[in-house]
Amino acid sequence: MSSIAKRITLVSAFPPGRQSLNEYGLHLAKGFAAHDEVAEVLVLADQLDGPGQELDMGPKIKVQRVWAFNKPFSQWRLFRAARAAKTDAVIFNLQTASFGDKEIPAATGLMVPAVLRLFGSHVGVIAHNLIAGVDLEQTVLKGQWLRQMLIRTAGEIVTRALCAASYITVTLPAFLATLRTIAPRAKAHLVPHGTFEGSVSQPAPASTRGLYLNTMGKFGTYKRLETLLAAFDLVRQDPRFADLKLEIGGSDHPSTPGYMAALKAKWAHDPGITFLGYIAEDEVPAFFGRAALSVFDYSTTTGSSGVMHQATSNGAVPIFPLIDDFADLASSEGIKGYHYAPDDAQALATALMAAFEDRDSLDAKAASNLSAADHMPFADVIAFHMAQIPDPQ
Repeated sequence: MSSIAKRITLVSAFPPGRQSLNEYGLHLAKGFAAHDEVAEVLVLADQLDGPGQELDMGPKIKVQRVWAFNKPFSQWRLFRAARAAKTDAVIFNLQTASFGDKEIPAATGLMVPAVLRLFGSHVGVIAHNLIAGVDLEQTVLKGQWLRQMLIRTAGEIVTRALCAASYITVTLPAFLATLRTIAPRAKAHLVPHGTFEGSVSQPAPASTRGLYLNTMGKFGTYKRLETLLAAFDLVRQDPRFADLKLEIGGSDHPSTPGYMAALKAKWAHDPGITFLGYIAEDEVPAFFGRAALSVFDYSTTTGSSGVMHQATSNGAVPIFPLIDDFADLASSEGIKGYHYAPDDAQALATALMAAFEDRDSLDAKAASNLSAADHMPFADVIAFHMAQIPDPQ
């Protein structure tokens, strides 16, 4: 153990909880704990909805479940726990709806980093998205102009507050440009998502995986399945693709309860479609390792896609609408895939068939993505954050 061993508090959703960014939080905790200069990682995590078996994280990682999604007073409990920990740094793993999908709990939760910084803590923020980058008209706020205006105004206030942290990182160049416009003096950095350790090191070539495709996410808002399911049916009308299989992993977005259950009931008797529900972290490599193509049926985006990184690092080639942050991600990180017009089932079907028909191109894109993933291993992400943390006094 290094003589300058540091203690870190990590604020994040965390397995076996299923809130957004829980898997990323798990990899952050493991990465920090594996670093020679870290003595302890305290995870201040989301409370579980019911009984759950905590993961065995080893002696260096401790988990306290102190906050809850959309619950009052969670922010106070989080602030108090972070202050009581007295660690060398508090690092927040965040997206805009980490603490709730209602405006007040979401916004007040995102103010906690600034308050902790005001009280003297060294605070880092990993911002996976920014409200300024979201097309609210493509979300559950469609047509609600007044509410959109209020959210955008509050979003700029919250973004400025996040920039009051000791430092903040974002995953896309466009986000960094936004921060430099809103808060020019902020210590803002571009740090890509990174490739998780534990992904398949030599996945099977995409061309050998047969007629399999998949998708994964929290569905019902801007991530939906109607276009994909319609395209899936169109493709199967071609006799060459009659045996096409689709695996759907994931659950409802908190704003749209019942969405997945309704679709599962509608397609229950279709042998070509499997609804798998939540995909646990240790099941992710096999899930993407079975698929030649991974489909992203989005009408807009809210940041760098962790699911896309999981797909490409396990050899599945993405097919996505070239919109918003997908274009930025593809350009900045060298991700290769197939594209289609958003919400256009025929365009998606055409792209799917073209991908399956040209197996050499499919394999070339998969190989290129694996090479791109090697340029940002997750250990490099951890090393960046460790470099920002001052040595203990």
